Amino acid sequence: MSDLRRKRTLDRSRRRRRARYRVRKRIRGSEERPRLAVHKSRRHIYAQLIDDRAGHTLAFASSLEPEVCGELEGSTGSCSAAQAVGEALAARAKERGVQSVIFDRGGFLYHGRIRALADSARAGGLKF
Repeated sequence: MSDLRRKRTLDRSRRRRRARYRVRKRIRGSEERPRLAVHKSRRHIYAQLIDDRAGHTLAFASSLEPEVCGELEGSTGSCSAAQAVGEALAARAKERGVQSVIFDRGGFLYHGRIRALADSARAGGLKF
């Protein structure tokens, strides 16, 4: 890997890490209103509801799960996969009695897959 490419990659990850910590110091999830944390990689997207006070994950969904990605026709790194993950997470949150959440985009821009996941979670009944 060339030095310029390595520097560009480091700058991107450093910028995302700083944005993630900047948001995380302001928001805390609780049992009645957990934090919906989203992470995406090039191939998959992950979402979980976290109670920061107790340090527990209440519900999770990802594009790695067979019941989520089994119905997809395209890639697991697409907007349709993010919509399926948002719907699955909203259904699991309703089972646990969670109705409203705090959205944590994890330093990623609110665009594309992150937005698709958020919109489908809202359509599934979560309020944020």
